[in-house]
Formats: sequence, C-alpha cells, structure tokens
Amino acid sequence: MLSRLACSFAGCPETFISQRGRTKHIRTYHGSVDAVPNPTTADSNPHSDSDPQDFNFNFNFDRDLISDDCADHDPQTEGHSNPHQSQYIPHPHLRGDPCDLEGNRLPPNAPKPARYVGPQDSWAPFGDQAEYLLADFLFRKEEMSAPNIDFLMELWAFKAAKYEEDSPFKSHREVYATIDAIRAGDVPWQCFSVSPQHDLDSDVPRWQQTEYQVWYRDPDAVIQAMLANPDFDEQFDYTPYVHYDQSGKRRWKDFMSGNYAWRKANTIYENDPSTEGSMYVGVILGSDKTTVSVATGHVEYHPLYLSIGNPHNCVRRAHRNAVTPIGFLAIPKADRKYDNDVQFRTFKRQLYHSSLAAILKSLEGPMTTPIVRRCPDGHFRRVIYDLAAFIADYPEQVMLAGIVQNWCAKCTALPEDLDGSTAERRSQEYNDVLVETFNSEVLWDQYGIDDDIVPFTNDFPRADIHEMLSPDLLHQVIKGCFKDHLVTWTGEYLKEVHGEARANEIIDDIDHRIAATPAFPGLRRFPEGRRFKQWTGDDSKALMKVYIPATVEYVPPQLVACLSAFLHFCYLVRRSELGEDSLAEIKQALHHFHEAREIFRDSRVRPKGFALPRQHLMVHYIHLIQEFGAPNGLCSSITESHHITAVKKPCRRSNRYEALGQMLLTNQRLDKLAAARVDFVARGLLPASHAPPPRRGLDFVDEGFENGAPDIERVQGSVVLARSPQRGYPRTLETLAAHLQQPNLPLLACEFLASQLNPEAALIDWNDLPQIDGPISVFHSAVATFSAPSDVSGTHGMHRELIRCTPSWRRKHPRYDCVFIVEDQEKAGMRGMIIGRVKLFFSFLFEGVTYPCVLIDRFSRMGRGPDSVTGMWKVKPEITGAHGARVQSVEHVDTILRSAHLIPVFGSGPLPDGFHFAHSLDVFNSYYVNQYADHHAHEIVF
Repeated sequence: MLSRLACSFAGCPETFISQRGRTKHIRTYHGSVDAVPNPTTADSNPHSDSDPQDFNFNFNFDRDLISDDCADHDPQTEGHSNPHQSQYIPHPHLRGDPCDLEGNRLPPNAPKPARYVGPQDSWAPFGDQAEYLLADFLFRKEEMSAPNIDFLMELWAFKAAKYEEDSPFKSHREVYATIDAIRAGDVPWQCFSVSPQHDLDSDVPRWQQTEYQVWYRDPDAVIQAMLANPDFDEQFDYTPYVHYDQSGKRRWKDFMSGNYAWRKANTIYENDPSTEGSMYVGVILGSDKTTVSVATGHVEYHPLYLSIGNPHNCVRRAHRNAVTPIGFLAIPKADRKYDNDVQFRTFKRQLYHSSLAAILKSLEGPMTTPIVRRCPDGHFRRVIYDLAAFIADYPEQVMLAGIVQNWCAKCTALPEDLDGSTAERRSQEYNDVLVETFNSEVLWDQYGIDDDIVPFTNDFPRADIHEMLSPDLLHQVIKGCFKDHLVTWTGEYLKEVHGEARANEIIDDIDHRIAATPAFPGLRRFPEGRRFKQWTGDDSKALMKVYIPATVEYVPPQLVACLSAFLHFCYLVRRSELGEDSLAEIKQALHHFHEAREIFRDSRVRPKGFALPRQHLMVHYIHLIQEFGAPNGLCSSITESHHITAVKKPCRRSNRYEALGQMLLTNQRLDKLAAARVDFVARGLLPASHAPPPRRGLDFVDEGFENGAPDIERVQGSVVLARSPQRGYPRTLETLAAHLQQPNLPLLACEFLASQLNPEAALIDWNDLPQIDGPISVFHSAVATFSAPSDVSGTHGMHRELIRCTPSWRRKHPRYDCVFIVEDQEKAGMRGMIIGRVKLFFSFLFEGVTYPCVLIDRFSRMGRGPDSVTGMWKVKPEITGAHGARVQSVEHVDTILRSAHLIPVFGSGPLPDGFHFAHSLDVFNSYYVNQYADHHAHEIVF
C-alpha cells in the first residue's frame, strides 16, 4: 500500500526523495496499541475492492525566470513577580539575539550594520521620484493596459517636445523593463513538471498521461525578504513570549504569544543547545482554490500563500507584504466517470502533498541549523525555521490531514458523534501507530484515516499537520455555521411549523425587515433581502449584524437564544486580543449554543443531530487560541483577500491565453514595486504611508523584556466636526431654530453653555442664563475616531467613521444618525451611556472659546439590562407632554463616543409594502441597540 508518493527530480534524483520512501515510517510512540480507542465500525466502506494504484512521479525543474511571454514546557506555568503589573515574559533560550554576519552574538547596544550600500539618495533603477511614482501609478494603481501606456507616453512626448524634453518612458516596454530591474523583492518564479510514471498503455486514462506544471518561488528567499522588511519594525516579535495583564491573567494576541511557538522553541533548544540565542521563525502557510470568471468559462487556480508568525496580526491582516503567494498548485482534471474513482482521488492527494513538499524543500536545512538573516530593525540574527500553521477551509483540511470526509482533522471524534464532543487529539505519532497496527479498511472505517496519503509534513522535522491546522473563522463559523446552517435551518423550521405557503410569507417579511434596517457606517445593505444566489463572505458578515431583530417575532425564544449565543461566540473569538476571562465567556457562549440548538432536533429540522465538522470545530477554538493567539491573525479571510490581488486582478490583466505565466509576472512586478517603496521610505526618499506604532511597554534587553513596563495608554475616542461649515443657514440661534423647526434650540443651547461655564453647579439658574450672540456654524457631519483593533482599521487599530446629519442624503432622503453619548464614565457599557439621534451639528463662539455642539433626540434604556431573549439592549424615544414631543438636549461633541446603530422592534405584523429604511428611526416605538454592528460595538455594548 502506498504511504507517500515516491518522487524524483530530473538532474538531481536524490535531492527530493521522501524521507519515508515507499514504506510506512513509524515514529516512536510511547504507549501500547491497546490504548488506542476502538470506535464502532462505520456503515459503509468507500474503498474499492482493489487497492488504489501506486503513483510514481517524475519532477522536472526549470529554474529560469519567467519572461514577458509567459508541549513539554507549558508557558502558563511560568510565574511572575508582581501580579499588579502587565508583563511580557520572553522565551529564555530562543531570544533573537543580534549577531554579526558570521553568527557571532553582538554585545549590548551594538550599532546596527549599514543596510544600504551606495548613495542614499539614489532612485535606481528609476531616474527620479517622478519616474517611480509614475510607474507605480500606471502599473499598480491604475492597472493601465500596454496600448494605453503607449498612447499616454506619445501624448506626453508630443507636449514635451515644445520644451525640447521627452516623456519619462518611451513605451510600456520601458516601464516594464524598469520595474523588472528593481532588485528589492526580486524572488523569481520557477517551475517543475510532474508526470506519473506508468507503462504506456491504450487503457491508461488521460489524467495519467498528462504532465502537470507547478509554479513556485523559493520560500527561503521569500522569508528572507520578509525578515529584512523595515516596514515591519516595531510590529515584529523576535522571540516567543507570555503576556500577563495587570491582574496576573494570561492574554493571547499575536502568534508569538501562543503556546505553539513557545513549545516549539523549547523543542528546538532541547534538541540542539547550540541554538541558544537564535530567533524562532514560524512559517505560516495557506491554500485555497479560487475561480476566475472569464469569457470562456470558469478557470480554477490553487494558490499557495506564505507568511511568518513574527509580524503582528494587524500587519498580516493588512496589505503590507506579510502574506505573499509562493506557489500555484496543479489541479488535475478528468472525465465525469472518474469523479468517484478511488485511484484518481488518491492521485490528486498524492500530487498535492508531493508538490507542497517539493516547494518547501529549501526550508528543511534551516529548520535544524540556524542561518543568519537581516531583520526589520536592521540587525542580523541567527534564525531557525519551523512549519507552524496552515490556514485552510474544511475540504482543504481533509486533504492536508489525510483523513476521511466528515471526520475531524483535530481529534478522533466519530463522524456520527460530532455534537460538540471531543476525543483524543490527532497527531502524526498517533496515526503512525494505527497505520502499523490496522489494515486500510479498518483505518478508513473506524479511524477516519486515509493511509494512502502521508502528509507533506512527514518530510520536515518537528512538523505535524494536525497541530498546524489553524482556526478558520470565515469558512467554518461565518459562512459555514451561520449562513449555511443556522439561516437555512431557520427557514426550514418556519416551513416545518407553519407550512410552506405561510413560511414563504414570513420569510418575505423577514427580507423586508432586513431591507428596512437603518443605514450605518460600513453596513452592507440588502435592498431586496437575502434573495440572491452568489453569497460572499462579506454578505454573510453583513447578514449576521441584522438577522436577529428581523426574525425575533417569528421564531420561538429558544431559536433566538441559539442565534444570540452563536453570534456572541463568533464576535468573541474574532477579537484582536483575548484573555482568560474571554476564554471563559467563549466556553459559556458555546455551551449555551449547544443547548439552544436542540430546538432544531426537536422540531425535526435536524432529526439526526448535529454531526457537522464545521460546527464541531468550534469546540477546539479555546485550545487553538491558546496555541496560535487571536484567530483573526490566521483566518482564511486573509488569503481570500489576497486572491483578488494575486489571482483575480492579474488574470483580468492577462490576454487569457496561458494566463498563469502572465499572472506570475504581474505578481512579481507588484512585489518589486512594493519592495521599492519600502526601500525608498526607509531611506527617507518617500514619506511613510503609516506612522510607526508606539512601543507596547517592553524592551529587548539581555534578559528579555523588562518586567513591569507600563501599558500603552491610547485615546479611546474623539469626535470632531467637519472642516467646513455648510452655507445657506441662518447665523443666529433664533432664526436657525425657526429655519430647522426646532423651537427648543435657543433655550437648550443656553442651558448647555451655562453647564459648561459652571460644571460644578447642581442647579441651573433659569433667570441668569448666558446669551449666545455670536454667529452659529452648521455642519452636516462629524468624524469619530476610536480604537477598534478587532475591526478593519488603520494604523495602530484606530478606526474612523463618519456621523451624518443631513436633510438630504444622496439627494433623496434625510439622514440623521444615532450616537452613543457618555453620561457616566464610572459605569461600564450601556449603563453609562445613552443613545441620541443627531438632529444638528453646530458650533458657536463665546468669550473667545469655540463650543462644538450637537442637538440630539434622546432615547432612554428599557429595563436594567439587555433583553432576556435577544441579549440586546432595548431603548425607546424619550417623550414629554400630552402630544408626545421628543425630549432633546444639546451636548458637547466630546461626550460622543461613536455612532450607534438602532434596529426597530418590528412587532408581530408585516411591514407595509414599499416601506423605506430612511423612515425606520421615526415610526417605531422601541429599538434594539445593535451590538453586532461591528466588533467594537460588541465590546462596548454590554
């Protein structure tokens, strides 16, 4: 039986032979076979009567550059001296000590070696700054076609001829040649071909006669470029560490804060003490098929991405060259009659793993012997590589782990018993003992192991694919559990209870409610509800934010509780930093979800239960957070976003004929332009696109981090009015009040001024209110800036959003957004805030001081806590008098924290036809405060 596909390379037959050869290689396993669980036999055996064919492949390498034409030691046991100070405890051995080019450790405070040789003001290969910016604009930003570049240069030359000058480039060929001459970021693409070894026979299927090409870049060279990138400076970890907060509790954030990096660093040092002072570099891989729609049909590509664990998660999530494609794997195709063919399935898996092992071959040596590399701070260090994590969705995890479909890649839980239970963790040692003990049929049926496949990690030291598989928020939780499961099951529940006709009416009204959700910054709208076929990850994320209020009156409380517990779990694990308290919340939310989802079993929607791998994987999240840090740093949304820049856009820029070679060349040029920008910024020739982050209260010294360093204090939020006031408004309070039909404005503004002038006064003297005589400036918007690292945010996790207050938004309807007003800073969450709907942004001058203000309609909280069914706070408009006039107040803009999103409590009746979302904040009696509007809202609304 084939255990690992045997490979040979033309010209170097011994450079890539599987370490395991064609026989099972069993690692030492401490324990008896009797200790291995023996689950019951599955119902069917998907194997054919005969064993799958053994495939031998020839690998032929072409190294030419493509042309224009084509846990023994748990860190949680480490104590620390003072529990009242935040501490970062570094690894005691793999510290990342600076060294010279020969690997000799430098003394403390040694000067950094010169990074650049030659003139510091050189723009080579460009003539000057303008040439670089023009080439970058044409190729990267504008993506201008070659004929259009030629036309533009001709026009430029014609105009410049009057001044006896010439255009910067003569044609597109000169633009491309100049970009190709950039030395920074130059990691060429290479190719090897793979062909099954077989006896030519007329009966051999076509897929066995095909030669497959795999394009790749040397991963060691790619990592070398990443390590030397000065753009990562001060957002880069040189050693695994353990972080304790001021209460002495463990926290997890970036990859190097996890147990995996610490444990692997221990193993490296214990196996070879000469690695003392080296820098641990965990290699993070990711792969996922993607489809490009072109005129001739859908074309599939299978890119392989690489990152390293040292840059912080915020860097990896941003487009800052911390994630890059290093390969395009072959996708074997065959006739439909081979769709269920065991031999073809085995061939595809063997080709996949052998290609990965071949691509990563250059990392094998540096995984045992440190090599010297320059780092972002300019110092050299001895670095040692380690295969650390693999980002993949569930189908890819099945192929990577060599397991049977519907089994878990992380544990041995039976496929019919995945209802939240966990079993013994899978490992390569565990698999090796099973493979040595049982035959293929037992392995497949009872243990979910496909012994025809030995994972590529078997060719590398310390690597175990089962340990490497990381959490996948996008495909497992958001698109899988929420959209494919819960939303679908809710529709089926309605049909089961009400019948199909009535259920369709309810679902239509749910769609109308979703379409009637008020506008909010960054919220994707569903004008026609959910009735569209092509769902993206962003669509699923947007639906999560508004789904509960739209369905709450049509489903029983237990189903709402199920949705609420799931969303709470999802938003908790998505946070950028998690502590022990957060893990306890995650465990509790998951427990509540498992209890509440039983409604789908009781209602016969899921009569057989919840043996679903994607839901089962949620039970592993607490362990995976402890292993790898916050999941948002390893989510497949990172690789999905790179599909656009690495696959889809380059494909659209090609001529569609043998597009892959053109796509690779485009990727290479984009990498060179990005590397050139980093180089020019580092030399001071270009301004930085983002400022360096503040230090997080730790320093690298001989003993590691300085204990007790203070945490960084960041501004939590600030709001400023628009730069320019609006024209056409009256300039006095009285006339402005009449113009806006806000008769209470003058009195409220004077009361506000009195409270500002005498904030200590318990009561306001109504007979002695100050008078505002200065001119009034009116604004239609304000900008809120606040720290929201869990959301898609800018430098240092700061997020900016626009708060609108305009009588005509997009020339159709008025838009008056809602905001959080902080009234009591001593109270946490909603208990210290109220909701206000902005009716006017204005400012006035009094005694030389400018007062930026906001007129709001006030909302009051309903109840002392969140709603017991939805888990969301409810508010209602404050009214006064017999006519139900809205209670208003004027507040300083500094009391605004940020925008608030309210969703109506729709009630039991359907919405009228044609109801527009612009009126949603005007006609309902109560509202939910949407804590799922974004991740920052989830953190502050509790």
